[in-house]
Amino acid sequence: QEQLVESGGGSVQAGGSLRLSCAVSGYTYSTYCMGWFRQAPGKEREGVATFYTRNGIRSYRDSVEGRFTISRDNAKTTLYLQMNSLQPEDTAMYYCAADPRRSLCGYYFGRVEYNYWGQGTQVTVSS
Repeated sequence: QEQLVESGGGSVQAGGSLRLSCAVSGYTYSTYCMGWFRQAPGKEREGVATFYTRNGIRSYRDSVEGRFTISRDNAKTTLYLQMNSLQPEDTAMYYCAADPRRSLCGYYFGRVEYNYWGQGTQVTVSS
């Protein structure tokens, strides 16, 4: 059973940086779409970035393109989200997720129908 545990959230001022980590264990499939999502109070959960493990292809939502970078370590145990030039609108609970369906990393980017989720880590950006 896949388990995902996020860490690295915190409070920063606008323009600052944070790196989120997601420790992943219990792989049962050979390939996953792995994603970072966020949810601000009163808003729907939205996709931030995805990483397809078979080929390393990355995708980003427009508002974070060029500021955020999704990556995975060589040991394939940790998914990262490097967040630079943070803005107050980036304030949210951030979640990592994993699912074996490739379509979630492509045509269905941003859809929340992932099978496996972490518990979330809070990111707060002050102006």
